[in-house]
Amino acid sequence: MKDLDGRLCLITGAASGIGRATAVAAAGAGAQLFLTDIAADGLEQTAELVRAAGGRVLDARALDIRDYDAVTLWAERIHDQYGSLDAVMNIAGIAIWGTVENLEHRHWRSVIDVNLMGPIHIIENFLPPMVRAGRGGHLVNVSSAAGLLALPWHAAYSASKFGLRGISEVLRFDLERHGIGVSLVVPGAVRTPLVGSAQIVGIDRDDPRVRRLTSRFEGHAVAPEKVAERILDGVRHNRFLVHTSADIRIGYWFARKFALPYEKVMRTANRQFSRVLEAQQRTPHDTTPEPANPGDG
Repeated sequence: MKDLDGRLCLITGAASGIGRATAVAAAGAGAQLFLTDIAADGLEQTAELVRAAGGRVLDARALDIRDYDAVTLWAERIHDQYGSLDAVMNIAGIAIWGTVENLEHRHWRSVIDVNLMGPIHIIENFLPPMVRAGRGGHLVNVSSAAGLLALPWHAAYSASKFGLRGISEVLRFDLERHGIGVSLVVPGAVRTPLVGSAQIVGIDRDDPRVRRLTSRFEGHAVAPEKVAERILDGVRHNRFLVHTSADIRIGYWFARKFALPYEKVMRTANRQFSRVLEAQQRTPHDTTPEPANPGDG
């Protein structure tokens, strides 16, 4: 699919961050949009932004992608009225980090349900009609650097993002004979609400040491508009692995080419994080924030 002009395009997580930026960029490229997010107010704001710029939003539906029945009902309405789609972009996601002894079952379940089962619900409902239509198309799945690299405290989050990576790698080949391309987007730090709302279980985010770590992370963050630009470029060029920053591209290359040094770097990073955790455990207090909304990728 060389361009999005006139194409029917679905985007999840459209209320803010990468989802909103991608909606605006896709509309600017001529796509006709179907938008969804759990955050109704933000979703409506995105739709207004797109329309104010002359773009077309055919439907903006506030729903929870964890709810298979809700996704299915929405898909049936879209297909009844508009037929099959041309592009499907799974961008919605949440971030929950923590060490295995601090993560509770609800944390694991929440991040898997939103980041992995949510995209599966979208794929189940929208890809088979795309295949049957025989017009080709494109699937975008937003994973993460944590879907490529063993980042500290990311066990639950990486489970969801590595899972989405695995699905994407298989579908890349399964869908090729139908003319449907697949792009796996692997952002590092992105300046979105998700950065500030990411839940770090058992950690006081106001601790100066934690602030230093998060500020270092945010210092490498790119704008969501840049990520949106990379996503659309990946669609146009049928690029499978879509990097949004050079550090993640280099890190992934390093991990594949230099396994032993990579292991040493990961162990060093983990020790640094563990020192922060151990220091806070010496002065324990309840600092667990509420889970983030499933909006950004």
